[in-house]
Amino acid sequence: MKVWPTLGIVLIQAILCLAHWFLFVTASAFWPLGAAARNELALALALLSLSFVAAALAGYRFSNILVKAFYTAASTWLGVMNFLVWAACLCWLAALPVHIFARSAEPQARVWIANGLLGLVLLASLYGIFSARRVRERSLTIQLPNLPPGWRGRRALFLSDLHLGHVNRAGFAEHVAAIARRLNPEVIFIAGDFYDGSKADPVRLAAPVCALRPPLGIYFCGGNHEEFGDEEVYLSVLRAGGIHVLHNELTEVDGVQIGGVCYSDTTHLLHMRTILEKMRVDPNRASILLNHVPNRLPLVEQAGFNLQLSGHTHGGQIFPFTWFTRRAFGRFTRGLHSFGNLQVLTSTGVGTWGPPMRVGTAPEVILITFEPPA
Repeated sequence: MKVWPTLGIVLIQAILCLAHWFLFVTASAFWPLGAAARNELALALALLSLSFVAAALAGYRFSNILVKAFYTAASTWLGVMNFLVWAACLCWLAALPVHIFARSAEPQARVWIANGLLGLVLLASLYGIFSARRVRERSLTIQLPNLPPGWRGRRALFLSDLHLGHVNRAGFAEHVAAIARRLNPEVIFIAGDFYDGSKADPVRLAAPVCALRPPLGIYFCGGNHEEFGDEEVYLSVLRAGGIHVLHNELTEVDGVQIGGVCYSDTTHLLHMRTILEKMRVDPNRASILLNHVPNRLPLVEQAGFNLQLSGHTHGGQIFPFTWFTRRAFGRFTRGLHSFGNLQVLTSTGVGTWGPPMRVGTAPEVILITFEPPA
């Protein structure tokens, strides 16, 4: 495993501790807690503030039923905590006019405000857990220049970000595989983060997807979470399962050029440029690039690719990170968009990372039908 930099772990833990301290201050101010209850709450929040980092570190080293349960519980709490922090902010904002105009009613009003927002947090959390397991099926038509006649009307299933591991287990992979079998595409593209990077049985997790046998095969490029774990083991398992791993290489599938780049090389501008140049894409033939992150678009367009398939963003996964992700990736956060002569399709992904929740986004598989330009 490639361990997170120590500074990064410390920073994440500091943010989590600060968030839990804010929850304690807010709860103490809005509910009439006695000294014993305050002490119990402080201890509980202190332990919860350490839970996710501890579970993540344990999850990258060990695999057993206790670690899986701990990781799932800590990840779920992380999502609930996110909503609690924003609810706590709203508590103070909602209490401000009461403090100014009706101080005599303030104690009771604070309890009502806190109880009401706590109820909304519970509803949002339950909805997010349910939504994350309800995979949506999207369909769209993409026109590719120089599309071979044999590809006209062909269907490709596009998947990304399954994040198979302690939360999304073999049963989840089987659910995705069942959708794929029903949609019956001619080819499957997977744009990274097949695995979560945690310590788990990669063969068992991948088996349902590897059992799929579309006529033109399954093609995969590595994402950042493959690099969190033992990347070589992950890739060898996928290759052994019959999946074509495109590790900075270009292949041809019945007249269409299919390329794939690994995540780490896309983080370096010069590396990415060199890799794309070595692929020697023929601009007179249709071409598709699997690139986990919707980035380096000028280089990809310049290399001559017609379509890039990406994931990574999760669409932000849960509110309010949907806003932050939009700020980082703009219109390429999700959906099909053009960058000059390059078309970019970004999926919100199938699985989740961190909180097993989806609020403001939805997990998806995308069935693409290819057609020549009108």
